[in-house]
Amino acid sequence: MSPIDSSSSERITPDAPQVVVESLVKQYGPLRALDGVSFTVAPGEWVALMGPSGSGKTTLINILGGLDTLTSGRVIVDDVDLSKHTESQLVRYRSEKVGFVFQQFHLIPYLSALENVMLAQYFHSITDEQQAEDALRRVGLGDRLTHLPAQLSGGEQQRVAIARALINQPKLILADEPTGNLDEANEALVIDIFRALHNAGHTILMVTHDPDIARQAGRRIELAHGHLSLDTTQSDAAISIDDEIRFDHLLERIWMCGEEGTNAQLDSINVPGALGALDSARTLGRMADLKLVEMRDTDVHLTDTGSRRARDVVRRHRLAERLFKDTFAIDDSEAHTQACKFEHIISPELDQRICTFLGHPKTCPHGNPIPPGDCCDVNSKPNRS
Repeated sequence: MSPIDSSSSERITPDAPQVVVESLVKQYGPLRALDGVSFTVAPGEWVALMGPSGSGKTTLINILGGLDTLTSGRVIVDDVDLSKHTESQLVRYRSEKVGFVFQQFHLIPYLSALENVMLAQYFHSITDEQQAEDALRRVGLGDRLTHLPAQLSGGEQQRVAIARALINQPKLILADEPTGNLDEANEALVIDIFRALHNAGHTILMVTHDPDIARQAGRRIELAHGHLSLDTTQSDAAISIDDEIRFDHLLERIWMCGEEGTNAQLDSINVPGALGALDSARTLGRMADLKLVEMRDTDVHLTDTGSRRARDVVRRHRLAERLFKDTFAIDDSEAHTQACKFEHIISPELDQRICTFLGHPKTCPHGNPIPPGDCCDVNSKPNRS
């Protein structure tokens, strides 16, 4: 099971936006950190906030979280107009509506992981040790309850901070560079938690400089010099040829695991030429958004759409291997290398012509089955093996 169980939750996006920002201005003396920014966020959206340093990203997050006040305009979160709130009302707003996750973990060094989470409950006037323990277990820290921050890795400290942010069940999660101090392995774990939170219906606004992390979100907003310079859904962005090749490679690996009777797991599949598990996790996250795979804890499963695509990739690869080996007498290693290239460019029409030319072979040169295509007639003469 993923760190955040979303199996019984669905993202629901009613017509009314959860966040409304209208003509927002924030001025510090002569400097306008935000200058007329306007946008809305629907419930359950994951928005990546991007832009160069000094563009106003953190200022925007602080205003949305009630940590800073606006100069003019309107900011409404869950029907709460922050421009009309006093400081004491903003304190209550922060404790009830918002969960913060920062680049700096802001853990109390002399409190245990459990006590750090319970501290957030204290400010909410309710403490429940079992609830705090459950929150830590959901982020994979059930065996670190009594550890002090100094006894935890950076990734573990950030997960404590996430558990603390979630303890009062906020409707809005604000994250400011939450992976900025983490290595690649811990970054992947933390992003996986955010992905699970998104799938469970939480609204997330995340500041990041990393375009790969931003691509995990469903929408990207960019600021420049205090102005909104870009607001686009990720589906608006074209998927590159390199992305498609990576998708096909992972789909093929997952399919082959199924043939071997084993579960495809994140640590057993990888993206060619990539950095390892982190890049595979990011790519699989995009594939999950495209409904090609489903993630269940560390297991990866093909959807019906993903299974059809994986089947076609495997078929093209093995047909190409058979073609290079039998027709052109290329050795096994070179046949495999060339087949890896051909599997991404063979059209369905050429696939069927090659299959027919070869006599509808049942297996590749290594004995692995070639999934039959529409051109394969069970009543035709026996296939080559």
